[in-house]
Order: sequence, then structure tokens, then C-alpha cells
Amino acid sequence: MELSGSIACPTAAQARLLRPPADLPWLASPPQRRNVPASSGYISCRSFAVRSKVTKAMPSLSVSIQPAFPQPVTRATWKKKHNVTCYQRQGAPQIEAKSMEEVYDSLAEHILSVFKSIDNLDSKYIVGLAGPPGAGKSTVASEVVRRVNMRWSQKHTKDSSLNSNEDIATMLPMDGFHLYRSQLDAMKDPKEAHARRGSEKAPWTFNPSLFLKCLQTLKEEGSVYAPSFDHGVGDPVENDIFVKPQHKIVIVEGNYLLLEEDFWREIRDMFDEKWFIDIDIDVSMQRVLQRHIGTGKEPDVAAWRISYNDRPNAELIMESKKAADLVIRSVDY
Repeated sequence: MELSGSIACPTAAQARLLRPPADLPWLASPPQRRNVPASSGYISCRSFAVRSKVTKAMPSLSVSIQPAFPQPVTRATWKKKHNVTCYQRQGAPQIEAKSMEEVYDSLAEHILSVFKSIDNLDSKYIVGLAGPPGAGKSTVASEVVRRVNMRWSQKHTKDSSLNSNEDIATMLPMDGFHLYRSQLDAMKDPKEAHARRGSEKAPWTFNPSLFLKCLQTLKEEGSVYAPSFDHGVGDPVENDIFVKPQHKIVIVEGNYLLLEEDFWREIRDMFDEKWFIDIDIDVSMQRVLQRHIGTGKEPDVAAWRISYNDRPNAELIMESKKAADLVIRSVDY
């Protein structure tokens, strides 16, 4: 899949001429950064540098558009001003492909190209991958990690300071930072706390301060022990995941990584790149329903869980898509 190509940002005069009619309000509200048809004339000009400012502009009158990854930049240049790349859609650039296999390959190649341009090989490159339940976050993270490690092993250079026989990429799920059931039991309404675990109003059923500390330790010390989550028991397993010094690329996946509230904003700022999996909520909820049934829940209980818990959760998470640097459009797999 071709991932190159960009256009020049238009002048302010061109932007005014191409502003959509006022009687089309769904086209006339770029601050909400909704996805709109290319014919609407709205585009977003965005640098891939993590903290770059998003600006709004209109396309020039005659252009050729290709969805693209921005060119990789070195860590040393990220905080400097440089030309931005324009994309034919609002918000972050979006990856669309005929299959998820193609998406995995493209993301792996992108990560490797960025990694090769980083000046300090002792540092970590941390990607935050968010999306609603059923979007396929774990699958995307694991498949990209596998491809990165495979390609690194095949294409390493002889003068590299890293051993090509060692994996350079790993994934870190957010699930291990759930509160323990005993902590939920101690809350004012334990029944509600257990029912809401991982749902719309339940980022508070996680321990974001511990999660943030884990990421800070990883950045500062180069390795960290992190908890996993035992779904059979329903509790975290302490120190079950070891992110090693050799793991230079870490993909962190979880529902709430791009939220703005409290500790979540600080967590979001820890990522060198922020990805979001965009999916139709009905499709994701069907996947979650099958997951619930597969774990032994009765169909009516699973359906109640969807309506009470998972769908409101997904709607909340979808609102955080605006913070992403890259949007991945999910394809049925």
C-alpha cells in the first residue's frame, strides 16, 4: 500500500472562497473534527510531531491526494517548527486498507522507519493504542509487534548496537491496572463498582496513578515490571510483564489512553505516538457480545452488559479519537 504523498496548504483567501455553506452545519463545524466527505473541502494540516498544533485549512483548487504516513522525524527535531503535511480529512491522518493484514504491515514498516531515524537508541519509543471495546486493540498491537520484530531480525545492519536475535518490540496492555476486586468491595457501592468495572463512568475502576508511574519508570530507567490481568480470576497479576531494556519499541493498548481527565491526560502525554482504532460501534458491540457469550455468560446477561456497560463505554471512548495522531480504520477480520 502506497503511503506517500502530500499537498501544499492553501492560502487564507482560498480557504475563505471554499468555506462550506452556512445551511450545512454538519460541514461548517471543523472544531468538532468530524470525518466528512472529501467533497466538503475540509482538510486538516497536521505535523506528526506529537505535540504539534492542529490548524484548519482548505485544499487548493487542483490537487492529488493519497493517504499518507508523514515522513519520520528524529527525536531531536520534534520540538522544532517545521512544515506540516496536509490530509484530505479532518483530524489525524487515517489508515484505510482492504484488509487488516495490510494495515499491520503498514504500521510495522512505519514504526521501523521512525525507529531507524531516532538518534538515541537507548531511549524508548512508546506508542499509545486506544479504541472502544471490540475494536481489536490487542490484535493490532500483537500483530504489529510481531511484524516489527520479524522485520528487524531480517533487516538489521551489522553495525547496529542492538542484537538482531532479540526482540526490539513488545506490547503492554492497560488491563493489568484494574483495581482489585477487594478494592471495589471497599467502595461505597460495591455492587455498582463491580457492575461498572471498565464501563462509561469507570475509568475510576482503574489505577491511573500506578499506570502513570509505570510508564514514567519505563521512560526513565529503560525497563519495568508491570501487572497483567487474569480474566479467569478477575484480578491483576503483579509483576507478570517484564518490559526489558532491549525492548526499544513498546505498544501500550487500552480503552482510556487518550482521555483528557486527570491522570489520563498525563498518561496520554507519555506517548511518542497516539493511535486510535475507529470502528462502527454496532460492529464492535457484536464482537463484545460474542466475547461475553464465549466466556460463559447467558445471552440475555451478555446483552444487558452491552446496553448497561459496553456501549456507553464505547461512546465515551470514541470521543477521545480527536487526540490521536493516527486513526486506523478497522476492517472485519
